[in-house]
Amino acid sequence: MNIISQFWFDERRQVRQGVDVDREKATDFLDVMLSLSDDPQIASLSASTPHRRDIIIKATLLVIVFAATNTSAMTLEWALASLLSNPEAMRKVKEEHDTKIGKERRVEEADIANLPYLQAIIKDTLRLYPPGPLLVPHESIEDCVVAGFHMPAGTRLLMNAWKIQRDPRWWQQPLKFELERFIGSEVDVKGQHFQLLPFGAGRRACPGMSRALSVVHLALARLLHSFDWHLPLGCSSLDMTEVVGLTTPRASPLEALMEPRLPLELLCKS
Repeated sequence: MNIISQFWFDERRQVRQGVDVDREKATDFLDVMLSLSDDPQIASLSASTPHRRDIIIKATLLVIVFAATNTSAMTLEWALASLLSNPEAMRKVKEEHDTKIGKERRVEEADIANLPYLQAIIKDTLRLYPPGPLLVPHESIEDCVVAGFHMPAGTRLLMNAWKIQRDPRWWQQPLKFELERFIGSEVDVKGQHFQLLPFGAGRRACPGMSRALSVVHLALARLLHSFDWHLPLGCSSLDMTEVVGLTTPRASPLEALMEPRLPLELLCKS
């Protein structure tokens, strides 16, 4: 991983220095991080350790790229499993795709905002199966009082998002995969509503949230729009058991049958 990130660094620095003239300049997350590291005030913070800035940028980049890849794949697997276990929800999202997209083109990222059922699928999947059920550990830097409890400096706290998101005080039929709970609702997953916190909230929220949501929405939209999905032959239901840990993978890998529902030329289009 260090070799890969160093390659990205070297390539981008050549572009920034005008060495790689064949590559079009672009502004992305790595460019922003490198620009910030060039700021004199930030550079002065790590003057005694010249490589510190590169290490911080590499670590942040790898967390966003690799950690988000694993959790995004996990969310997609749970979303498909939930839909295969709920034929009515599958029917509604297919109807939405056919009505708003049709079968003459592929789903694009710009279409996602007009697909409320698709968005509801992602929300309820993240509610029931948050990729990080205990979120990221937090540590108090000084003595404080939280909800009447004294927290000495250095106390590490874990938030049980899995429990909050299944709490019957905030959710009707909390164990049910139910898309309608989010249709017409302002409740979102971006940390503004504390009953739904799959990415955390505030300054310590997941830095890869925006990228993960973009990837998962578009990937699921294309999987559902491009293919019909069915349970394996002889299988009447799916095992929805999850593994308890720092993440929430399925206890058994998802197995499903898929068949094209779009013309072959569209499926083969890059």
